[in-house]
Amino acid sequence: MATQTDETTGTTVPLIPREVLFGNPERTSPRISPDGTLLGYLAPDERGVLQVWVRTLGAEDDRAVTSDPHRGIRFFTWTYNPGELLYLQDAAGDENWRLYRADAGGGEAQDLTPFEGVQARLVALEPEFPDTAMVALNRDDPRTHDVYTLDLASGELTLDTKNRGDIVGWTADAQMRVRAALVGRPDGGWELLTRATPEEEWASVRVWGPEDEGSAAGFSKDGETLYIVGSHDANALRLLALDMPTRQERVLAEDPQYDVGDLLIHPTERTAQAVSFERDRVAWQVLDEQIAADFDALGDVRRGDFHVVSRDLADRTWIVAYTTDDGPVYYYSYDRSHRRAALLFSQRPRLEGLPLRPMEPVSYAAPDGYTIHAYLTLPAEAANGPVPAVVLVHGGPWSRDSWGFNAGAQWLANRGYAVLQPNFRGSTGYGKEFLNAGNREWGAKMQDDVTQGARWLIERGIADPKRIAIMGGSYGGYATLAGLTFTPEVWAAGVDLVGPSSLITLFRTIPPYWEPIKAIFAHRMGNPDEDEDFLRSRSPLFFVDRIVAPLFIAQGANDPRVKRAESEQIVEAMRGADKPVEYVVYADEGHGFARPENRLHFYAKAETFLARHLGGRAEPEGEIAGHSGQAA
Repeated sequence: MATQTDETTGTTVPLIPREVLFGNPERTSPRISPDGTLLGYLAPDERGVLQVWVRTLGAEDDRAVTSDPHRGIRFFTWTYNPGELLYLQDAAGDENWRLYRADAGGGEAQDLTPFEGVQARLVALEPEFPDTAMVALNRDDPRTHDVYTLDLASGELTLDTKNRGDIVGWTADAQMRVRAALVGRPDGGWELLTRATPEEEWASVRVWGPEDEGSAAGFSKDGETLYIVGSHDANALRLLALDMPTRQERVLAEDPQYDVGDLLIHPTERTAQAVSFERDRVAWQVLDEQIAADFDALGDVRRGDFHVVSRDLADRTWIVAYTTDDGPVYYYSYDRSHRRAALLFSQRPRLEGLPLRPMEPVSYAAPDGYTIHAYLTLPAEAANGPVPAVVLVHGGPWSRDSWGFNAGAQWLANRGYAVLQPNFRGSTGYGKEFLNAGNREWGAKMQDDVTQGARWLIERGIADPKRIAIMGGSYGGYATLAGLTFTPEVWAAGVDLVGPSSLITLFRTIPPYWEPIKAIFAHRMGNPDEDEDFLRSRSPLFFVDRIVAPLFIAQGANDPRVKRAESEQIVEAMRGADKPVEYVVYADEGHGFARPENRLHFYAKAETFLARHLGGRAEPEGEIAGHSGQAA
């Protein structure tokens, strides 16, 4: 492994190759078949393209059962027919997902939704109906998805439930009947509709205003209980059981500050068995004593946070993932009868034994007193005094960063940078007060929380105040542009991946299938039809004259969420104002980079850029075969 010496500190740190961090995983996303005999997982083929692979559980007869030609498969699931799998794939990042059927015995995959410009969403698979799937398609209207029953053998589609024009999500019961629907309301809130049978009219059972959130999480086996997640009458999202006949709600799990996260439901009984709350780390609350001893046993297997990612129908074997901050994800099979776990594989075994750095949960005070939770990853050189730093801003913005291995954070720390990942106001997971504190604060208080993170690094003596960069994708890309325009004195450089430059054009060009949730964007961000001057004041595009730091922008040509024009217009404005900007477009990517060749090319360019402007270390760019990036 190559090493470089930091000229400031004299520290010699082995350079971790970018290919180890950002190339394909060796194996990932394992799922056990419902009958407990087969294990499916994703792994690259001999061309380096991610495929679905299958092995007999306990054997070594691994074989690829798909042959995607270019982009690689990122999601698959088993059906309830023996040896049958489904997977989703789009074309060059356009997010028009098609649903494919594959067989564990091999053979050519079958395109079950062969429609141009149509997006498929998998709604339901049920063990009592192994030959059928329910899918949602926006075939009749690109703005809304209708539900169809799909015969898995013939591919025949039959309309089941028509979208009335405002429904954004569907929930079926164990009898494969669509009985709950989530509506995006004109005020930016949500409404939950239910019905006792598909023949009945929809009835409203819960309305959440724009300051609240809620959704359905599944029906009980008998269909008499609907599990819902909602923040009404509380600060944070709670898990509740709604009794369908009486419409009475019962709280199953709650935390005053943190939202309910993952929900573990029994595969056949469909009872809620455990929920997670993500604080600094993931914490589980067991609801069903039948699995309490299993969770105790899983907690002792190894260091890290665990998630049960797959179970067989007999509930004898679980597939469990362990996340650590300084190593790969480890996957285990867990035998419930003996409460014994056996290692299957790790996601990236080449990470094992490398000089990865710990991730520390930290917090700091925002200028107006809010507590901002964040994660700090320090390079080895930080022990000797201030180092260059990167504030790495998550996308969404309605999401959050989490504890665990983060390839971007490890890459930066290995190159000598302190890395701060702030969960600024508007991030999810911390309750509705914190979420709503971000409403209409793009480029303002949300940005202040990010900027305060940089100042906190300086005050703690961690960061060299003249060598701090801001970097992120999607909303994180917007925050990068906002940082360089609204607080140019703070940042020495910026890296923007698929970030919007104008909130006006972002709003007006969102994908058509986001139309039912457009009011939520209007409430949380602003509506250009009513607030154009306001949104203009929060849009970096109109303030490029303030930029002094160099900027690197990368964009997917087919991005349906943040259109290519968002990057093109600010690049054009910067070049017209003689501002320092580098720009690369990837011809076969969308909102983020799926192909490893493109990821490696992007990170090579970003690494060289940061080293030039912050003084960190860099692995030589080298030749990267097969990437589609072009300087523009």
